[in-house]
Amino acid sequence: MIQEPLFYLSAFFAVMIAGISKGGFGGGVGVMAVPLMALVIPPFQAAAIMLPILCIMDLAGLKAFWKKWDNRNILIMIPGSVLGILIAFLTYRWVSDDHLRILIGVIAVVFALNYYLNRAPEGSTPALPSWTRGTFWSTVAGFTSFSAHAGGPPMNMYLLPQRLDKTLFVGTTVMFFTVVNYVKLVPYALLGQFDTTNLMTALVLGPLAIFGVYSGYWLHKRISIFVFYRICYAFLLITGGRLLYQGVTNLWF
Repeated sequence: MIQEPLFYLSAFFAVMIAGISKGGFGGGVGVMAVPLMALVIPPFQAAAIMLPILCIMDLAGLKAFWKKWDNRNILIMIPGSVLGILIAFLTYRWVSDDHLRILIGVIAVVFALNYYLNRAPEGSTPALPSWTRGTFWSTVAGFTSFSAHAGGPPMNMYLLPQRLDKTLFVGTTVMFFTVVNYVKLVPYALLGQFDTTNLMTALVLGPLAIFGVYSGYWLHKRISIFVFYRICYAFLLITGGRLLYQGVTNLWF
C-alpha cells in the first residue's frame, strides 16, 4: 500500500470529487481525480488505483439513477467506447508518463475553458442523438477514459448540446461509464496494473467512494451547483495547467 501522506491528501479530494460527480452533482468534474493524484504518483498508477474505486462508485450510482437514462444514446455510445478502449490498449506501450501528463493536462484545460467560453445561447434548438457524432465522441471518450478516466469531456461534447433533463443526463452518463469502467478491468488486468500496492490502496479508499456518491446524490436534489461548478472548473484549469507544464518541461527541457 502507498505510504506517502501527500498522496492520501490528494486522493481524499480526488475520490470525494469523483464520487460527488458520479452522484449527479458537479457534472464532469470527476475528471479532476487522476490529475490530482498524478501530481504525486505516476499518472497510469493513479488511473489503476482509481479504476476499482470508480467501479464501486458506478454500482452506487446505478442504484441511485436506476432506469433514469436515455436508451437511444446508450445504444449509440457503447460500441464506439469499446473501440476507443481497444485503441488505447493496443497503443499503451508507446505512451510514457509525461505523454499521459500532457494528455490529461490538455483534456482538463480544454474542458475547463469550454465550460467558461462555450455555453449554448439561450433559445437555441437542442441537438438530437446522432450515430455519427455519438460514435466519434464515444470513441474519443473510450480512449481518454482508458488512459486517464477522462471520458467525461468528450461525452459532454456529445450530450450537453442535447440539453437533456438534469436527471436523465446524469443517469445516461452513469450507465455509460459503468459499462466503460467494467470493460476497462480486462485490459488493465492484462497490463498487470492490479498489483498488491494498487489494489490495497484502492481498498482503503473504497468507503470514501460510496460516501462521495451519496453525498453527490443528496446535493443533486437539494443545492444549486452554480458556485460548485465555478470553483471546481477553476481548480481543474489550474491542475490541468500544472500537469501540462510538467509533461512538456520533462519531455523537451
